[in-house]
Amino acid sequence: MSKFLYQQLADSLSDRIQSDVWLPGDRLPSIRQLSEQHRVAKISVQKALHALEAAGLVEARPRSGYFVARRKPVDTPPQTNFVQKPPQLIQVPEIFHEIMARSAAFDLCPWAPLPEPQPSLERLNRHLGRAMRQQTKQKAFYYTGPEGNLALRQQIQSHYRSRQCSLDANDICITSGCQNSLFLALMSCCQPGDVVAVESPAFYGVLQLLQQLKLKVVEVPASPTRGLSADALQQVLEQWDVRACVVTPNYATPTGACMPASEKRRLVELTRSHDFILIEDDIYGDLGFHFQPEPLKRYDRDGRVILCSSFSKSLSRDLRIGWICGGRYHDRIVHLKLINQLASGQALQEGLASFMAEGHFKRHLVHQRQQLKHNRDRLLQVLNQQWQVPFHCTVPEGGLSLWIELARNQDTKAHYQSLLANNIVIAPGALFSAGGQYDHYLRLSFAHPPIGPRYDALMLLDRAFSASG
Repeated sequence: MSKFLYQQLADSLSDRIQSDVWLPGDRLPSIRQLSEQHRVAKISVQKALHALEAAGLVEARPRSGYFVARRKPVDTPPQTNFVQKPPQLIQVPEIFHEIMARSAAFDLCPWAPLPEPQPSLERLNRHLGRAMRQQTKQKAFYYTGPEGNLALRQQIQSHYRSRQCSLDANDICITSGCQNSLFLALMSCCQPGDVVAVESPAFYGVLQLLQQLKLKVVEVPASPTRGLSADALQQVLEQWDVRACVVTPNYATPTGACMPASEKRRLVELTRSHDFILIEDDIYGDLGFHFQPEPLKRYDRDGRVILCSSFSKSLSRDLRIGWICGGRYHDRIVHLKLINQLASGQALQEGLASFMAEGHFKRHLVHQRQQLKHNRDRLLQVLNQQWQVPFHCTVPEGGLSLWIELARNQDTKAHYQSLLANNIVIAPGALFSAGGQYDHYLRLSFAHPPIGPRYDALMLLDRAFSASG
């Protein structure tokens, strides 16, 4: 049964409060403003505010309006089984390469049919095709500047403005994806042997880059709901000379955690007091179900945050177009791109820029977020109603994945090979740690709905885990 409008509005406002978009003591927009912003009647706004007041989230002040209620700080949940280790060179498990070779990073069944593409992708193809046809022979034989197409950079600048982040198009460099952006960021500010802090659990693609660049890794415990802890990072900074920290503040993989705004501000403040660089992976930042949280870059005042992202999760992985906003390292990044890649494909950039300029990307994101939330809810329903094996999992409000904790006697890496015999490819928890932690964890993606072969795969997973439990 669908919720009433006032309940939907109350949920949306509650999400903003719980995620520290509005802090204790902040004044909420007026009833009239909320009515206009959310296109609901004033009576629905009043009911939503009364519900939040009853829940202790807001308080009414006579002739002043509604304010976020003062509350006791919520402690970050302890990281299960985390063991702090000193900085070390790492070796990424071989199964990482196997998973990527099978194109299964976010799919249990990479061989199974995919849902019909959104109509917006057909529009994108038309824009890309038109840009290709408009290229003259003379233009096709020349490279553009390494910074990339100005129109596309301006569209990215405009897009971030909607997330309360002010970027300069001249500080943006187009790349061949977020992984390429992260590579350029690390190359620009680190030397072999430098220490780089990573949240734990971490994106295994980052761990692979750190291995290839011969950088020492120190893990920092992260909450499965609130992300990297500024307190935990500060302790690491006081123990070791950290050159950079790689973090995904918004809907991080594998947990789906989203850092509160207060922690983001503290993280950026630490860059000044401890003189290191924050490398921000913002690839999931557009995939919030209820609102799009601001990036760390919003709080950067002296160029110590390098912002990296791409269209691969929000639009299409086949585009292979990303971007990097390098702050004080911008010139170095552009030079590195020139050496390694020369330039990015001009027609793709022009087609994507026109697609965004006509508002298609914004409309696509609305549908994409709705579909992902639907997929998440269906996946949780299958797990809660059908699985027999005991488990705990995160319930993220954005992104692409759930972080599943099984009983301690389970070893998801050991299950990997046996499940391959059934054409099922899982992402074991050990992939997400530089030190081989999280053996009894598993990442499950809701990039695709859990129906047909993917539903069957989930049931087979349950039987396999139950048999070994």
